[in-house]
This record gives sequence, C-alpha cells and structure tokens, in this order.
Amino acid sequence: MPSPDPAPVDLLATLAEALSALGVGWYVFGAQAALIWGRPRLTADVDVTVRLETGDTDLLLDALEQRGFRLRVDPSGEFVRRTRVLPFVYGKSGLPLDLVLGGPGLEDLFLSRAVPVRLGNITVPVISPEDLIVTKVLAGRPKDLDDVHGVLRERLTSLDLGTVRETLAIVEQALGQSDLQPTFEAVLARVRG
Repeated sequence: MPSPDPAPVDLLATLAEALSALGVGWYVFGAQAALIWGRPRLTADVDVTVRLETGDTDLLLDALEQRGFRLRVDPSGEFVRRTRVLPFVYGKSGLPLDLVLGGPGLEDLFLSRAVPVRLGNITVPVISPEDLIVTKVLAGRPKDLDDVHGVLRERLTSLDLGTVRETLAIVEQALGQSDLQPTFEAVLARVRG
C-alpha cells in the first residue's frame, strides 16, 4: 500500500475522534479507498459513509464543527435532502470531505464488511475491496472502471469474486438493471488478459 498522505490521515483522525464520541458507524469509500486497495491516483477529497441510528444530524454537525469541519451548504437545503451528502471542508488542511448519510440495505451491508486499515498512527474502517468494486461498477464512469481495473490487478488473488458477483446481482435486481455484472466481467477479463 502507498504511504498515506498526511492531509487525509489528519482529517480522518479528527473525523474518527468525532464519530467515535458519537458512537456512529462509518467507513471510507471512493478514491481514498481505491488508493488503499491498489489504484493510486490523485484525489483531492475524502468520501465517508456514516450510519446515524437516530437519523438526527444535529449532534453530528455540532461534533464536526467543534473539530474544525465547515459545512459548505445549508444542511436543511434541497441538496442534502436530494443527495444525502453533507459536503464539508476541513479547516486545518482545506481538504473536502463528502459525508454520505447511509441508509438501510446496501450501505448497512458495506458497513458490516468494512475492513480496519492502519493509516499512519490511526486505524480507520474502509469499505472492503469487493464492495468498493461494486460501488465503482455501479458508478460506471471511466475513472471508476479504471479504479476497478487497478484494484483487480493488485488484489486479484485475494479477492472474493463470488461476493462481488452476488452483490452486483442484488444491486441489478434492486435497480432493474442487467449491465453491472457484464461490465465487471469485461474489466476482469482485461485484467486476466
């Protein structure tokens, strides 16, 4: 694994402190997780999913604000209602943090399978490489499929491909899609090439 960048590690350490104090389940996903699981690329943000049992964001907002996070939008506005994303900036480094308010179902599954990963002096929960692949295939952008390729290339011998396929099947059924598994299989075939 590449050496962790100190700016995201500092942000994650501060975030972990706040979420631990609240007893909130969470995990890192997105580009930072892709970097951890084997797809180095430049990224200027941190993506985290949190699972609030109460659904009340006021305590979360207060805890993060007290630790130097500034919300970039009105938390009661349309953006947050529509996306369930709270976009912050971490004052100490200026690094963006997109905090996704997780819901029941798939995000709970990802949370239950998150892997503790040591970054510098802290350990943080990171979406499993299998679940990261699922999220990246679902996003489907070229950079996301490049991330899938990189994770497969670096971790193919240790990945549970059955879990990836089963989870993609669940997502396809839930969304009424049939293109996710073939997309994954095409990237896998390129890696095995």
